[in-house]
Amino acid sequence: MAKAKTKKVKVTLTSSPIGEKPKTRATVEGLGLRRIRQTVEHVDSPTLRGMIAKVAHLIEVEDSDE
Repeated sequence: MAKAKTKKVKVTLTSSPIGEKPKTRATVEGLGLRRIRQTVEHVDSPTLRGMIAKVAHLIEVEDSDE
């Protein structure tokens, strides 16, 4: 049986979370982002999409090629 391919997204921090509310800063940290222009890959899920929506003004999201 063929393995199902999981969809991934690349998340890049484009703006600093300094001055943001503590919950927003915690969400950025929860995404694994620490430095501006740092990129991380995550498996796409509804939970991840909710986190992305919360900090959309600080990040850039693109679909992974895999």
